[in-house]
Amino acid sequence: MAVISIANAKGGAGKTTVALLLAMEFAHRGEPVVVLDCDTFTYAANWLKLTGTVENITIATGITFVNLAGKLRDLRPVNGHVIIDLSSASDALVALAAGLSDLVIVPVQGCMMDAQGATHVLDLVRRVEQTARGRIDHVVLLTRVNPLVTTRAMRSVKVMLAARDLDLLDTPIVERSPYRDMFECGGSLYDMPASRGEPLRKAVINMQLFGYDVATRLARSGAISSLAPFARLCFKTVPAAAAARLPATARDPHEPAAITVLS
Repeated sequence: MAVISIANAKGGAGKTTVALLLAMEFAHRGEPVVVLDCDTFTYAANWLKLTGTVENITIATGITFVNLAGKLRDLRPVNGHVIIDLSSASDALVALAAGLSDLVIVPVQGCMMDAQGATHVLDLVRRVEQTARGRIDHVVLLTRVNPLVTTRAMRSVKVMLAARDLDLLDTPIVERSPYRDMFECGGSLYDMPASRGEPLRKAVINMQLFGYDVATRLARSGAISSLAPFARLCFKTVPAAAAARLPATARDPHEPAAITVLS
């Protein structure tokens, strides 16, 4: 099981779109996916409600700082992947999710505000790495890219990312109408009628290349088919006596006799 977080401090960066496209591609390959929808507006869950079901995709809501670790432990036996959509999530939840993830994807549109939101998330990732004394694999993903023109703003973003020596995923998410339409009609892009023509064909190819890039990166790091390995490295079990001295808000409701905290 690979745990993948999608995060950017700025809204509108395409986090939910990225989470669902990745879920669709994994699901199409026959790999079960659970999307943890952390958004207060539950856009991912609302997308699923439009059709009721999408094969191999499950979406859970109500994810908080308190229950995230327990939720991931419950999902460990699942032979698939977990994608955490951190839209509108607090810094504390983003930091916790990053520490529990095999890969953190930071979507960035071609504007400086998005880039600044990405920088904030990447700073959080680095702080978690220092606390956990380990490395969290993370990568920036360009989204809503114009397929025909590279704007001045996009060039500025690329220059800023290069200056910070940030890793960029090879395949960007290109601006395609089916990515907007799926939030209105629901279902996977693979289920859309072929009559949508060339825009749908190009959107599916873009999604496939994106999914391939992510799967290749996970396989290279050894995360595929593992049981949240970085979570086991970052977290330890504290005896009940020690847990009793911690604030109630920090306790893991799934394990009343113990608590998981950062090492």
